[in-house]
Amino acid sequence: MISASIVLYDNKIDILKKTVDSFLQTPVEKKLYLIDNSTSKSLQEHFKNDQIEYIFVGKNIGFGKAHNLILDTINSDYHLILNPDVEFSVDVLPSLIHQLKNKDNTVFITPKVKYPNQAHQFICRKHPTFFDLINRKIKFSEKKFQAHQYAHKDLSKPFYPEFIHGCFMLFKTKELKTLQGFDKRYFLYMEDADLCRKIDASGKKKLYFPEVEIIHQHQKGSSKKPILFYHHFISAIKYFLKWGF
Repeated sequence: MISASIVLYDNKIDILKKTVDSFLQTPVEKKLYLIDNSTSKSLQEHFKNDQIEYIFVGKNIGFGKAHNLILDTINSDYHLILNPDVEFSVDVLPSLIHQLKNKDNTVFITPKVKYPNQAHQFICRKHPTFFDLINRKIKFSEKKFQAHQYAHKDLSKPFYPEFIHGCFMLFKTKELKTLQGFDKRYFLYMEDADLCRKIDASGKKKLYFPEVEIIHQHQKGSSKKPILFYHHFISAIKYFLKWGF
């Protein structure tokens, strides 16, 4: 059995429905948790399905903390951390499950990710440094920017990156529970980077598997909205205080 969780906050319903439908069409036993951080239940009426459990939080408690709400209740073999702006075909999850179950030392797996225009999305990166985060915004060293996101590696082949962006993370559920999910101190941003560091500290790995692919809208909110940039900055400070600059 596979479960999945999507954290909601005033989402565009047309985009969200495509994500939900992508998961529900997967030909395996499944359950989807919609964890709504919005201030109203307006999204609930769109998702009446026996395979969906809608959880209304009533306030915005953040990304990682919301995903963690269902961690103690899920009893699946695999659990998908899923962004609300992703689309994928019916073969994606069965293929990833087949790969993941045969790799004892691997905690989670992620497929190739593309933008809606089919351009490649660089989700594999080195562990963040303070310089790397500044360089992503200012781009004063293109060479270091490219190296940070494995741009010169053959990304058509599977490998084990240091950090994988968390838009689509398929975990072995027992491993996610052992890690105790996301660090709840991060309100938004950097919680996926932190989790990847915890996986490394445990001596285990994360697998990038580009033989199947998904589409991710990737809103890049922190580049557009000052409040999201603020949350990104605060999370970065927490990350570097925890793991070192």
